[in-house]
Amino acid sequence: MFKLFAVTLPGLEPYARQELVQLGIQAPEKMDLVGEPIEESGGVAFDASFTELFRANLYLRTANRVLARLGEFHASAFSELRKKAARLTWESYLQGGQDVSMRITCHKSRLHHTEGIAERVTGAIGDRLGAESHLVKYEEANEFSSQLIIVRIINDICTISLDTSGALLHRRGYRLETGKAPLRETLAAGMLMAAGWEATAPLVDPFCGSGTIPIEAALMALGIPPGMRRDYAFLKWPCFDRHKWEGVLAHSQKVKKATHPLIHGSDRDEGVIQMANNNAERAGVQQNIQFTMQTFSAMEPGNEKGWVITNPPYGVRVDSNRDLRDLYAGLGNVLRKRFEGWRVGILSNNASLIGQMKLKIDRSIPLFNGGIPVRFYLAQI
Repeated sequence: MFKLFAVTLPGLEPYARQELVQLGIQAPEKMDLVGEPIEESGGVAFDASFTELFRANLYLRTANRVLARLGEFHASAFSELRKKAARLTWESYLQGGQDVSMRITCHKSRLHHTEGIAERVTGAIGDRLGAESHLVKYEEANEFSSQLIIVRIINDICTISLDTSGALLHRRGYRLETGKAPLRETLAAGMLMAAGWEATAPLVDPFCGSGTIPIEAALMALGIPPGMRRDYAFLKWPCFDRHKWEGVLAHSQKVKKATHPLIHGSDRDEGVIQMANNNAERAGVQQNIQFTMQTFSAMEPGNEKGWVITNPPYGVRVDSNRDLRDLYAGLGNVLRKRFEGWRVGILSNNASLIGQMKLKIDRSIPLFNGGIPVRFYLAQI
């Protein structure tokens, strides 16, 4: 069994846990002294078999990466760190001489010099494997040839973990074209889950940009694993079990759903609509989404009620010099007049702009979009 940690953007932890439960993977919640659940910050810890490690990487829509704990031990001196790190079973995960990169965190520990820590851990790998590994700076590392190692030393307790994913999991492989301020795929999936979107109900995104929300919705509705079109770090591990991996892939082909909800994305920019169509084609869902070049004021609902989930501009990364109050007021007016009974989810960092919409907000969820603190506002018309 592996001790794993699914890393998420802040705020997406409960949805990653929900996904793990749906996959049949146990992710016990931590409890406080009175028995109330405590949500872990930055991700979800869980135990899993090799097959479940594969499935977590392939299926998780809201996780950035999946880490596997290799070992944990006390280390208050460099000599102790190298000696104990050399006892870990590096041979199961690294080839002798393989490039490695490291991300190191130290807090309240005698060892705090990150370059010295990286040097000792790299040396320990060489001691164990009999061939010196080449340490590559994290920013310069090739995600598909070097192995990322995460080292945390807190109160002199050293925890060493391996990245199992390679490139961040939001890199699904379909979004090769983006607009000015693209929404990360994991955040789009989290918004759909947070809104409670039923994957059989209509979905409208009037500010779809390069199509991330509609494409993620289509993948969810069809039961297509988000990681079908990419590689993973674990594929290069010496202990990698190809037979089990092929079994996981084969099973994923059998569980696709036959639902075809109406999914509509629109934008006033003809160029990004073409990008959205191209991205949807690469994702294999072009036939399941209708992309239209139009302004939000031209939106018309169908006969069946559904969800409007969108990420309109809010003047931080784009349109920073525009007064967006009229845009939000106009969007609210369209929603109130034409979309009665629909549910709405809007991502924004500006509560006053949301107020211009004159909607009764049921709740808002704190999230981060590209490092910007935002909230996901939920309402019913």
